[in-house]
Order: sequence, then C-alpha cells, then structure tokens
Amino acid sequence: MSPPVDPVASDPALPQEVDVAIIGGGIAGITAAYFIAKAGQRVAVLEKGVVAGEQSSRNWGWCRIQNRDEREIPLMLKSMELWDTLPAEAGIDVGFRRTGLVYATRSEAELESWRRWIEMARGYQVHNQILTAEEARARTPGHSGAADWIGGIFSPRDGMAEPRKAAPAIAAAARRLGATIHQRCAVRGLDIQGGRVAGVITERGTLRAGAVLLAGGAWSSMLLRRHGIDLPQSSIRSTIFVTEPAEEVTPGGLYTPDVTIGRRQDGGYIVAANNRGQIEITPQGIRYARKFWPTLVARRKMVKFGIGESFFRGPQAITGRWRMDRPTIFEAEDMRTLDPTPNAAIVEPALAQLGRSYPALAGVKMAKLWGGWIDSTPDAVPVIGAVDALPGLFLSTGYSGHGFGIGPGAGRLAADLVMGRAPVVDPSPFRYARLVDGSPIQKPGMM
Repeated sequence: MSPPVDPVASDPALPQEVDVAIIGGGIAGITAAYFIAKAGQRVAVLEKGVVAGEQSSRNWGWCRIQNRDEREIPLMLKSMELWDTLPAEAGIDVGFRRTGLVYATRSEAELESWRRWIEMARGYQVHNQILTAEEARARTPGHSGAADWIGGIFSPRDGMAEPRKAAPAIAAAARRLGATIHQRCAVRGLDIQGGRVAGVITERGTLRAGAVLLAGGAWSSMLLRRHGIDLPQSSIRSTIFVTEPAEEVTPGGLYTPDVTIGRRQDGGYIVAANNRGQIEITPQGIRYARKFWPTLVARRKMVKFGIGESFFRGPQAITGRWRMDRPTIFEAEDMRTLDPTPNAAIVEPALAQLGRSYPALAGVKMAKLWGGWIDSTPDAVPVIGAVDALPGLFLSTGYSGHGFGIGPGAGRLAADLVMGRAPVVDPSPFRYARLVDGSPIQKPGMM
C-alpha cells in the first residue's frame, strides 16, 4: 500500500539533448535538478514511476542534525539552511517546520552515547541540549512512563517536513526554471560512446546528455552492474503507518524506548513502531555480505533476517545483461514503484503501546500503512560523486534510511559536482571509490 504523494506534471516528450540527465525522481535527484536548472543548464529527470513514489514519500519526515554520522553533519547543516530558504525562494510549500526533536531514555548507555555525540557536534557549532531526568519529563508531558526517564536530548533547531509534499513541490519549482520531468519513463541503461557517458537509453528512446546523475535509490546497483560497475548496496524492508488526527502530545518528532512518533500537519502521527527492519537474503545481499559485515554486527539489534519475494524479483534479484531495445524489469507494472508488503502485524501492538505511553492517544486508529525499501551502503553514508572509470557518470544514492532530511543539501552537492563548480561542502566523505578500492569499511556512526 503506497503512501499518498502529491502529483507532479510530466513533460510530454523527451528533449533530444540536455546538459544533464538525472535517473530517479526522489528528493536527492529532484533537488539536484532544481539547482542545475537554476544555474541555467538543460536538465531532464527520468523516473520509471512517479516523483517521490519510493523512499522519498515513505519516510518519517524528520529533518535532523542530531545523532547524524559525523561525516554527514556539514552537509546536513546545509540541508537545514535549504529547508528554511527554499520555500520562499521557489514559492513552494514543503511542510517544513523547526519543531525541535525530543529524545528520552531510561538507559544510561544510550544517554552516554548521546553525550558523546553532543560533545563532538559542538565542533560544528551544533549546540543541542542534554536533558536531565526532570527536563526530559517536562519535554514529554502526558507520557505515562516519563517517571522512568534518566535524561534525554532536545535538538531545538531540528524539525520535520512533509514527505508527500516536499519532492513534488521542488519538482514543480524545477520545471518552472526549465527542467523537464518525465514520469513513467524508465531508463534501460547508459549510452556509452568512446569510453564515456553520452546519455541514457529510455523506454521512449535515447536522450543525449553531457553528464548523467544516477539517483536511483534501491535500483542503482542493478543498473550499474549492467555496465560492469560495482556498487555495494543492500536494502532493508521497513514498515511504518500513520494515524487519524488526534490530540497533540508533541509538536514534532519524539523518540522514546517504547515508541517513536512524529506529528503531521494533518494532526495525525507517523508511527515508527519499535519493530526491527528486515534484511531479506538476496543474490545482491550475498554478493556484498563481506562488505556489510561490520555494519551488520554494529546494528544487529535493529534488524532481522528473512527470505522473501525479493530473492527472485526486484532490484536485488539475479539479473543478466538485459537488452536495451526491449522492455526491462524497470518497466514491469509491479516494479514501476517499489511497494513492498508492510508488516501489518505491528499495527495493533504499536497502537496499544502508543495508548499506554500516551493515554490521551488511547483508541486512536491507523489511517494508512505502508512498507519501504531502504537502500543502504556498507558504512551507512551515501555515495555522492563521480565514477572515475566512466567519465560523465555521477552517483547520488545509498542514503541508508536517513536521506529525506539531507536531500536538499545532497541535491545541491551533486549539482555542484556535475557542473564542475566548487562544492558546497567537502565531498570526500561521500566519494564512490571508498567502497570499491579496498579501503577498510568504516563502521557507521550515529544514525
């Protein structure tokens, strides 16, 4: 079951040639298109389904610096600036508000890890607050378990945006600047001539382009493998749901040991029940298991393993060197938008726990449930940068479950790199080569 997403107008025909072709209509690709079009270059976005149909509409909507991996903090600071300024600059509504995020805990080990993070983040001029037990209780009024808190965090400058609105609104703004958006237009592969990218081959024909940015989420590794390019990538199946409108118990995002919720603009809550994500054993997962092992060890309590239909079909299944002159898996109707079956069994216990935690929310009903397919890298940090072995090809993928909030900054960085401009932040933490040149895989930091 797909979450709601605002519709985006498509351009009726492919141009013959552009400066930049972008594969993928999620927030990272769409925001890159916005900045490329703003710079006066010709850019087209090719999306096999609809803009924001996959993870860009299936996330929590949190826009946070708190608990980010240190490598991501400079880029996330830029993203927060863009979340503030883009709506007025582009005349759009992305639903962004700096509500602050609250974390509360009864675990001394967890609290200590937060203290260490805050001490590190001060070097980036991030001044979030460690909460005493009394302050944590004051920040979680109405929570029945607040008496057990030993402390927490308040990140006053963090906030939330609306996943159903954000990427579609930025896409509309990009079109007004001259970008073209092509939905239900799958890219079958890269057009390579003379050892460099010359464009893309789509189901509607070939589009010539001086550069190609692949922002294909869970599909990126499969498409690259078709061209002999290795991208270690794996995916986690997740389930979240939203409730009907209910009484306000928190203005933004709230993490507790029992339940994680975020207040939506419509008055409901997005509920990320404390169930573990599922790593489905797949041919691609087996291929990259060694590279992912350090992260699996570090995050073993956050995931469970299983075998599902993704072993045989989808972005991690076995695929050969398909032909470009006939329909591909990208064009199959059940693959246009990845819509994994959610784990409905979590809903009743999650709502029960929500009611126990907040008696004011007892009896609130689920409004919509959906699954997600979270594309991840071995170190849980995205890849944003050039593929040196194939000039003209750039990547923006592997956001590892926290790409929505960082999306505007990631789009700006990718746009800078594609256009050869000075990058908005140091791109070296996101370089593609770190995953394939034999360098030790760095364990992920905070998520």
